Amino acid sequence: MRLLGLLVIAVLAAIVGGAGQSVAAPETTTPETSTPGTSTPSPGTTPGSGMPLLDGILDQLAGGTGSDDGTGGAGAPGAGGPTSQMIVVTAPKASDTTATLTAFDRGADGSWKPVIGPTKAYLGSLGMGEPKDNVHRTPQGTFPLDQAFGRAENPGTKMPYRKVDQQDWWDSNMKSPTYNTHVRQPQSPGGDSENLYNSGPVYDYAVNIAHNPQRTPGRASAMFLHVTNGEPTMGCVAIERELMKQILVWLDPAKSPKITIGVNQGAPAGDAPGATPQTAPDTTPGTTPPTTSGVPGADVLTGLLSQLVGVVPALFGLGGQAG
Repeated sequence: MRLLGLLVIAVLAAIVGGAGQSVAAPETTTPETSTPGTSTPSPGTTPGSGMPLLDGILDQLAGGTGSDDGTGGAGAPGAGGPTSQMIVVTAPKASDTTATLTAFDRGADGSWKPVIGPTKAYLGSLGMGEPKDNVHRTPQGTFPLDQAFGRAENPGTKMPYRKVDQQDWWDSNMKSPTYNTHVRQPQSPGGDSENLYNSGPVYDYAVNIAHNPQRTPGRASAMFLHVTNGEPTMGCVAIERELMKQILVWLDPAKSPKITIGVNQGAPAGDAPGATPQTAPDTTPGTTPPTTSGVPGADVLTGLLSQLVGVVPALFGLGGQAG
């Protein structure tokens, strides 16, 4: 299964390679001899995929199938128009703490092209699945990307961007009226709220994953795509710094960008949607991450991502080479 994933990564990298300029491999604290290649986005120069089946799968993902709230994130700010920017994050099974991230752009002809990645991404230390407060699990589903921030200057993104300092917080206090929002004040809102500056270089560049637009207490807050420190996260998705900067420059709210996070293959029984939940508490270190059975549409999302992983090598006549 992992071999197939690496094969797909290689094929996608080959698609992008002719149009993009290579960038350095992600710098992490762990050697990454198998880290997928990366590409610099070159809008307007990369040809369309020319793969109707691939385009169809990405169209379905862009429509929001498998979203956390069952609406495709339509209730979140900035999710009004048709989606033409998609970030796809996939891992072979829900318990994985690393994944593959690829950004796709839809052209005027309706076809999708990869513009950034594929590259290594870090997930929560409990993998992916149903998001909960105080559980280090990355939300599974399709969600809008609605606002950006960072300790560094705006790199040139079209997204709403705030350069943060020590008075910027993300409210994670479940009893607060501003739960799961950015607030600016001298003191912490309480609970598990994060100071967006004091959290360090991981927040040099970040964009909010709007997985809980209703701000329902207990369904987790402060889920971002941000800079990696080379380790699993508390539930966010994290990538190499320069690629995160490129993502921000590429993102355009007029294109209603979204991120899809999910399992790209049928997982072992302990991680498969609908399997018997684990009995260990969510927060117990070293336990197997819970199942994704609580995520609406998780089975549909897994099916689409499985097609996405399977169809690319098949269209290139490589399907029989992944033993």
